[in-house]
Amino acid sequence: MIPISVLDLAPINEGSDAAQSFRHSLELAQHAERWGYRRYWVAEHHNMPGIASAATAVVIGHLAGGTKTIRVGSGGIMLPNHAPLTVAEQFGTLASLYPGRIDLGLGRAPGTDQPTARALRRGLAGGGEGFPQDVIELQGYFRQPRPGQVRAVPGAGLEVPLYILGSSDFGARLAAELGLPYAFASHFAPEALHPALTIYRRHFRPSEQLARPHAMVAVNLFAADSDAEGRRLFTSLQQAFLNLVRGRPGQLPPPVESMDGLWSELEAAHGESRTRYAAVGSPETVRRRLQEIVDETAADELILTAMIYDQPARLHSFELGAEIGRTLRRN
Repeated sequence: MIPISVLDLAPINEGSDAAQSFRHSLELAQHAERWGYRRYWVAEHHNMPGIASAATAVVIGHLAGGTKTIRVGSGGIMLPNHAPLTVAEQFGTLASLYPGRIDLGLGRAPGTDQPTARALRRGLAGGGEGFPQDVIELQGYFRQPRPGQVRAVPGAGLEVPLYILGSSDFGARLAAELGLPYAFASHFAPEALHPALTIYRRHFRPSEQLARPHAMVAVNLFAADSDAEGRRLFTSLQQAFLNLVRGRPGQLPPPVESMDGLWSELEAAHGESRTRYAAVGSPETVRRRLQEIVDETAADELILTAMIYDQPARLHSFELGAEIGRTLRRN
């Protein structure tokens, strides 16, 4: 059986607010725990009107406090925005409060634009080149410190598990070199998925954390009772991508019956290309698509995300996803 997990982008619906988004996220995390999902991750974004999880560690604490057994973590923390010691202290605190349940996924993109990066006081001058050194520094804070070494309190000795996130081969090479699990953002940037997975598996070096490669593949999940309803729910994400392409990012729009007339032929082709790792439709249609993705990628784990406007439909999509997940097999 292929483990399945949840990636929650904490969407803020049109006409709603962040407080409602957090209530929805907690409700989904509690349901995911009951349905047997392995982990529940939230992602760091800034200056995005439709995403509520900017203070990612705070949101993780909220979700972990409202659940009992599911692993909770970041998918991911954008390390260029933070001093590694600060991240170690935050996640050391979380791991102390919720022992054995906290994951720390790390990305090298800022998760925002240049003006916002400057407002975060970290800047973009290095373009992420310092990311490998920051990851190694962060690892060190979770180990037992040597005499005279800066100590993360809490954090030192807790061995919080790290994951490298990526949408190119840069993260794949780093995860392989450090012997860490690797999660690819195929839910929005699928182009480099296969080259990155090949590099990761070919060059993987076992580490204290991980003996063999563990590749996670992100998939958009829009499961419903019929193909037509799945496609209708999917239009919320399609509209969100369209708004982003047009330079007008906003809150998550409600679904429409059809995208015809809303985007051009070129915009439609771009949107379909960016979201091709999606499972949309009835349970049988979604099962076939997820199994295709497992067969194609040899994924060790799927992490499913669903930008669905209607909360009951979102919960239902993940319930169907859990049932489908139990049928997936690696060849």
